[in-house]
Amino acid sequence: MADAVPGLLPVADHVERILATVSPLQAFPQPLMEALGLALAEDVVAPISLPSFDNSAMDGYAVVADDVAGASEDEPVTLPVVGEIGAGQSSILAMSPGTAVKIMTGAPVPAGATTVVPYEWTDRGVVSVRISRPAVPGQHIRPTGDDITEGDMLLEEGTVLGPRHLGMLAAVGRATVRTRPRPRVVVISTGSELRDPGTPLGHDSIYDGNSYLLAAAARAAGAIAYRVGIVPDEAHAFTESLSDQLVRADIVVTSGGVSEGDFDVVKESLSQHGTMWFGGVGMQPGKPQGFGTIGEDDTPVFTLPGNPVSSYVSFEMFVLPAIRRMMGKLPYVRPTARARLTHGLSSPAGKVQLVRGLHETDRGGTFVSPVGGHGSHLIGDLATANCLIEVPADVTAIQAGEMVAIRRLDEEF
Repeated sequence: MADAVPGLLPVADHVERILATVSPLQAFPQPLMEALGLALAEDVVAPISLPSFDNSAMDGYAVVADDVAGASEDEPVTLPVVGEIGAGQSSILAMSPGTAVKIMTGAPVPAGATTVVPYEWTDRGVVSVRISRPAVPGQHIRPTGDDITEGDMLLEEGTVLGPRHLGMLAAVGRATVRTRPRPRVVVISTGSELRDPGTPLGHDSIYDGNSYLLAAAARAAGAIAYRVGIVPDEAHAFTESLSDQLVRADIVVTSGGVSEGDFDVVKESLSQHGTMWFGGVGMQPGKPQGFGTIGEDDTPVFTLPGNPVSSYVSFEMFVLPAIRRMMGKLPYVRPTARARLTHGLSSPAGKVQLVRGLHETDRGGTFVSPVGGHGSHLIGDLATANCLIEVPADVTAIQAGEMVAIRRLDEEF
């Protein structure tokens, strides 16, 4: 067993602090298509029944079942056709015994009719129809409320709305639903060495992958992501950029500038503002972290490390739960699953290690293989991985064949 590293905040404590600081966004009615992927902030009760009227399940003829009870191929029953009803074109509300009404699928069954005879059992007559098979009462009729009854609980608060939910809501006449909106996440990358993709590189510059990585992760989580242009390692430039962005931010995420270097302008600038905390969290990668609120609206700010793997893992562990809490999505933290380790690995004492992994499932179960090395700059290995292997702080080695906890990336939960 390994003791926690002195001076490092446990991962769970940092998550708890974040979730205690961040609040769900104010809910409001939104059009159905805008609500896709959002969490309901109300219970939805059926305002109508479905079907809302008895309707035909077949193209055929509405008749009284007793009138065709003796029909057969040898002795068909012939009835006069007194009208026709198409879906949405109903002009016949009732019919009398001894008659037939041509009816299309989905059209309302006229009062007095007790069954529908499909075309296949008839000669498809227009003036009169010859029916060669009997039909029992209720056959091929969809009764009112057969699917949904007015007053039924359709969806409970907290349900994350998918395509099938929206289809049902539209079918019962709901044009809007009350949901929590998508958080607006502003992503700022800092570093004088950064260049935008597509521009020339100098001998000491690198492309800015982090802002794309983090903005895409925010969008994948359901948020609205705003990727801000590169900010150089100048305190004034960072402060000015941050001030400009706060007006449209529910969350600000920065990467870089939070370690102990001479040019860590994020820490330098934010230490004088709001409730910002900077320190080490007991995990690898992603030890240097910062979190707090700034501005008149107490906007949450996450300052993540600059190395891409550290930055992404930090987003997964800390920013993702905050986004989900703002959206009212449960659970806030991505659940873990179990998989059998294919290769042994070691882990630093006193830190939770999050190892990039590739999990696969076959008839023998779920297996996971570590991907790449421990370097927090190895974005190629990160792109190959589809999970994070989570090694507890009190474990320093795991042997091949042992079961481990994994967080499956890119999966809905």
